[in-house]
Amino acid sequence: MPKTTTMPKSTTMPKSTTMTVRLPPEVSDKLEALARDTKRSKSYLAGEAIASYVEMNAWQVARIKAALAEARSGVPGVPHEEIVRWVESWDTR
Repeated sequence: MPKTTTMPKSTTMPKSTTMTVRLPPEVSDKLEALARDTKRSKSYLAGEAIASYVEMNAWQVARIKAALAEARSGVPGVPHEEIVRWVESWDTR
């Protein structure tokens, strides 16, 4: 009788979700060509692109929220006049 094995619970496969995305035909065509040229699936490339976009934009939004919280905290910042002098000093010695 063949022996069957089961995977331990600690080595479960990562979960993913499925979504539908509408693309303009020219983007879809470029994605198709890129998938063919890189020997990757369109789904893989789209997932990588979305992950990269989300990572970059989440970082940016987090920094904006932190800066707004700092500005609202009442902690003294750099005086406006000092910023103006600094900007006006650009392209000078």
